[in-house]
Formats: sequence, C-alpha cells, structure tokens
Amino acid sequence: MLKHLKLIATLALLGTALPTFAQDAEVETPVAPVVDEAAPAEEAPADPAADLSLGTPVDGEIQVGEPYIREEFGDWVLRCLRAPDGPDPCHLYQLLLDDEENAVAEISLFPLPAGGQAAAGAAIVVPLETLLTEQLTISVDGQAPRRYPFTFCNRAGCVSRVGFTADEVNQFKRGARANLRIVPAAAPDQEVVLDISLIGFTAGYDGTDPVQE
Repeated sequence: MLKHLKLIATLALLGTALPTFAQDAEVETPVAPVVDEAAPAEEAPADPAADLSLGTPVDGEIQVGEPYIREEFGDWVLRCLRAPDGPDPCHLYQLLLDDEENAVAEISLFPLPAGGQAAAGAAIVVPLETLLTEQLTISVDGQAPRRYPFTFCNRAGCVSRVGFTADEVNQFKRGARANLRIVPAAAPDQEVVLDISLIGFTAGYDGTDPVQE
C-alpha cells in the first residue's frame, strides 16, 4: 500500500493525471485509431530561423567630415579629417593627463608653410574652469617658459592658438618632455602642470604635411 502511495505522489508531482476505475469494472482493450489514408499529410513545421537576419558587412570607408587616426608616432598620433575633395588635413595630437591619469587638456600641432615667422601652429584646449587671465605657459626640458593667451572658449573648453618658431620646433625635436601650466579659476593660488611627452615628436612632425592656406 505504501509503495502505491509513493508512486501516485510521484506521478502527481510530474503532472500526470491518474485515471479512476470503478471496482469490478471491465478493462477495455484499447483500439488503435483509424487512419484515413486519403487525408493530406500534415505540413512540416516552419523553419524558426527562416526570418532571422544574419546581417551584412558594414562598409569600413571613412565618411566625409569624420576624424580618424592615420598613424602613431610614440606618444603622438597623426589625426586626420576626411575631406570632400583633395588631401585630408592632418595634425599631430596628444591627450594630456594629470597625475591621476585624468584627461585634462589636449594639443594639436601642425607644420606651417615655409617663409613665415611661425614654423608650426598649435591649438591647445583646456577646461572651462581655467583662469583665463593667467593664460598658459609652455616650457621644454625646464628651459625658460613662454606665455600664451587664450583665443576663445566654447562648450568643449578654452582654446589657445599658439605659434612656434623654427628654433622652438627644434627644441621640441631635441627635448624629452615639455610642460604645460594652467591655473584653475576656483583656486587661483594653485597651478596645474601637465606633461607633454616628446617621444615620437620628430618622426611625427617630419611626416606631417604643412597646412595649406
């Protein structure tokens, strides 16, 4: 009796319905279902993957107006902008980090055509919270720094457009590290000094075409 109760409980847990038979009821022999040979055969189930898209390759061509990295030179990269016609304008780029590896500023530097007072130009972008009246200063390997004013500010930050003479470009080529100094507006008695690595600068600068007017 106990064995039958355990079997019933197990089948109930599995969701199996147990038939109830009256005592002394006759057990009927099951009759096989009649198959109508004339009836059409059931259709096979549809392929569940028939309407799934496997995707198509995306064209890797760079679109007009899209920036891209053409080449790397040590701690500098040659960043270009896809132009609709003619050669793509390119410039040397470096993201400047603080001691905690936070991105603080960036510098984009490019050669200029020969014959002018400035051999190279640069755009330096710093945070909006910078004290503009203090301007920014740049020095190479501890040499005497030069001060540069800010040109304008937008939502991306404040920009200083800088010109470097041929002698200053050569300092960059010979040097190991430059320093960029700015002053926070919230703490005018403090300063933020960022390293500009010059590793790869010479190869990158010599491999960059001058910006055409």
